[in-house]
Amino acid sequence: MNITEKLRGAMRRVAGVSLPAGNVEKKRRTVALPSILHSYGPRPELMPKPTPLNLRRFAETPVARRAINSIKDRVAGMRWRIQSRPGRALDELPDGAERVRILTENFEAPNPDDSFRSLAEQILEDVIVGGFGAAEIQNTGDPARPLALWPVDGATIRIKADWDGLPGSPRYEQASSPLARTNIPLNDDELIYIRLNPRTHTPFGLGRLEVAFETIHAFLASHRYASRLASNSVVEYALWLQGLTPEHHERLIRWWQDEIEGTGRVPILSFETKPEVLRFGGGTDADLRLQWQEFLLRVIADAFDLPPQFLGVERDVNRSTAGEMNDQAFRQAIVPTARLLAEHLTRDAIHKKLGWNDLEFVFADVDSPNEMEEAQIQEILLRNGVVTINEVRRMRGLPELPEKPSPVTP
Repeated sequence: MNITEKLRGAMRRVAGVSLPAGNVEKKRRTVALPSILHSYGPRPELMPKPTPLNLRRFAETPVARRAINSIKDRVAGMRWRIQSRPGRALDELPDGAERVRILTENFEAPNPDDSFRSLAEQILEDVIVGGFGAAEIQNTGDPARPLALWPVDGATIRIKADWDGLPGSPRYEQASSPLARTNIPLNDDELIYIRLNPRTHTPFGLGRLEVAFETIHAFLASHRYASRLASNSVVEYALWLQGLTPEHHERLIRWWQDEIEGTGRVPILSFETKPEVLRFGGGTDADLRLQWQEFLLRVIADAFDLPPQFLGVERDVNRSTAGEMNDQAFRQAIVPTARLLAEHLTRDAIHKKLGWNDLEFVFADVDSPNEMEEAQIQEILLRNGVVTINEVRRMRGLPELPEKPSPVTP
């Protein structure tokens, strides 16, 4: 046995497959996820780790919830449609209009429990929080409703690194519970797994809340400190009296508590020496560290790709800058998330599961942030003959107009 045969035997043992003699295995030569077993240095243990449980707890705090809802509610409430892919006319597709109608009704009620909005909200919640949105896809066998989509807890999904690339092969596993001895295998065409911010050194995505985890923890600590300071406030000043006997001290304290404290009267003290006034705190908003909290809010907004005004920081915001910030949030946070969801629904549900490669799912509101701008764009396209009236009506979710019969020439 020469050295080549020894190497091929070692490769077969590592890969766990048998190769026919004289045949070269066509596998990737690069190592998948080489740094998954390496650490990036010690992590400070002064704060909780961003586990899925802690991420979801942080997602229930007011600041994180405001940022999540600003993206999730806008995307889930967008208008959407099923259309032919670019370069293909719907009239030229086999049963194109009928398949579009079937898919539209199917996505409006993806399963017996959810509407499209409730399904999208659950998936988007996991995408924004942890970067692991997931939904199970099933073939129903019903031609009128061919698909069933179920939301899945993305934190329970495990990715198999040895997937062979075939749609019908197991690619995922769901750990149903910590006590379960066996996981639930899922083929590639049975699960939609959406990764936000995909990277090469890990099979998992990176959610926006993960990016802001440390900053939100610092904001919560600062907020608790300010809450305790404001709730348990003490008197800012104290009188230091010298040269009095203990009996005089006790009598003065009792007189102050009974006659002066809480009455608003002017106390009159007659002593040989002037009492010294001791000041304990500033008694201003600076003690609450409000500027530090505002800075943390700006960092949290950056982690969610949102302007600070979406988290309640309205300093230096006027009518002219507010419109620009709304457009910025729409382009940087809402549109990428909406297109990410639409691409996965198109590729995983329509193309892989049904095999309808000539149709796609799109959100109708991603091209313009408001109705007026969208209507103006459609009017320009219609006036210049780029689109037809029925195409514009399909974009706006309206039924098509019947075609007029062509005039008969004598």
